[in-house]
Amino acid sequence: MKTEVVAVESSRPEAEAIRRAASVLRGGGLIAFPTETVYGLGANALDADAVARIFVAKGRPATNPVIVHIADQDSLLNVTAAWPETANLLAARFWPGPLTIVVPKSPRIPDIVTAGGPTVAIRWPAHPVAQALIREAGVPIAAPSANRSTALSPTRAEHVLNGLDGRIDMILDGGPCSGGLESTVVDATGPTVRLLRHGLVSVPMLEEVVGSVELASCANEGVARSPGQMKKHYSPQTELRLIAGEVLLDELLQATHAGRKVGSVMFHGVGLALGTGSGAFISLPADPILAASLLYDTLFRLDRIGLDLILVEWPPETPEWAAVRDRLTRAAARD
Repeated sequence: MKTEVVAVESSRPEAEAIRRAASVLRGGGLIAFPTETVYGLGANALDADAVARIFVAKGRPATNPVIVHIADQDSLLNVTAAWPETANLLAARFWPGPLTIVVPKSPRIPDIVTAGGPTVAIRWPAHPVAQALIREAGVPIAAPSANRSTALSPTRAEHVLNGLDGRIDMILDGGPCSGGLESTVVDATGPTVRLLRHGLVSVPMLEEVVGSVELASCANEGVARSPGQMKKHYSPQTELRLIAGEVLLDELLQATHAGRKVGSVMFHGVGLALGTGSGAFISLPADPILAASLLYDTLFRLDRIGLDLILVEWPPETPEWAAVRDRLTRAAARD
C-alpha cells in the first residue's frame, strides 16, 4: 500500500480533500488526521474490521482501548448507553477540546474499540480538519494516536509518515498540532470523576467544574477504560533518562566523557541547538502549555541525529506539569 499525503488548510480544510478522506473511511480504510492534541489514526468506529486495521497498522495490543471521536453532542446517541450529569457538565465546559470522557457504551460500538469493556471513551475534538472529516464521514471515528505502539505520538504529518508509511491509506497534512500532548481522560461512570490519563485539561481545571477528582492508578482494575496506561509508552528509540535538574549537568558530563553522544532537554527558556557531534542541547519554555506543545517534536528531532542517550530534566512538581511528567515517565520506562 502507498500512503497518500494530502495537504489541507488547517483552519479551513478544502472540501474535496475532506470528501476523499471521508470516502476512504466509509470504505473501511485508515486516515491519519490532525487534532488540537496530536495526529490521530482514524477508522469507522462502527466497523469492527476497520478498527482492527488500526491495531494491525500500529502493532497495538488488543487490551488497549481507543477513543471514539464525534463532531457534535447529537452523535452521543450512536455511541453511548448513558450520559451522566457529570459528563454533561464536563462536556459543556471543555468540548469541543482536549478532554475525553468515559461513559457506558452503546451496543453499536464494537468490542474491539473498548478492549471488550462496558465503557467507551468519547471526545469531540476542536480542530477544524478533525471536525470536517467526522461530519463528512457521517460516522464516529475511532482514533488513537497515529504512531506505532509505544512510540512517540506525532504532532506533524512527517512524524506519522515516519512510522506508518505503507501501513495506512492517507494522511491529511494540516500542519503541526497546537497542543502537542494527548487529551486528558476522565471516567464519569461513578459518583466521583476519576482521572485516567493526564492531559491538556489539568486536575485544577476539572475540579472547578465537578469538585474533587479521584486520581485513578488503573492498576489491577481489569479491562482498561482508557488508552495511555502502559508502563512504557510515548518513547523515542534513543534511550531516555529523567534526571533531577541539580544533577543533570553532572550526568551530561559523565556520559560525554565516556564517549557517548548525548542530548539534553531542560525547561528554562526557549532555545534549540541541535548537532551531530558530541550532542545536542535544548531548552524548552518554562511555561507548561508551551513546553507540552513542543515536547514530542523536540524528542523526534533528537531521535533522528544519532544520539546514544537523551537526558531530560525532571519537570516541576505542580499540577500544571502533570501531563508532561506523565509522558516523560513513560518514555523513560524500561521494557
